[in-house]
Amino acid sequence: MKAWLVLVSEHAVVLIEGMALLVVLYAAIEAFVQAVRFLLLRSDGLDGRAVWLRFSRLLVGGLTFQLAADIIETAISTTWETLARIAVVAVIRTFLNYFLERDLARTEAGQADGEAQ
Repeated sequence: MKAWLVLVSEHAVVLIEGMALLVVLYAAIEAFVQAVRFLLLRSDGLDGRAVWLRFSRLLVGGLTFQLAADIIETAISTTWETLARIAVVAVIRTFLNYFLERDLARTEAGQADGEAQ
């Protein structure tokens, strides 16, 4: 039973990390294309902040997937060294996620204040 759980968990970690990669890759490509459009066609109604907000939201989503994979990986970790490595990566991802979400909230609050005026 334990071997089966480890096998399923390992595959789940790879699958979730793959999903995170797809989200982050999509976010980066979309943000790059939108940023280039913004730089070249400033008059077509594109907003640079909107590009940043969407990119940030997608990055937060990708980081959340990666954190989920880290949590599963800790369940099957067999050594303290591996567990420590996973913990360090999880802490870094959590801090990145926290600061991205905080910046998003500030930017959205600033936009709401600007729209209300």
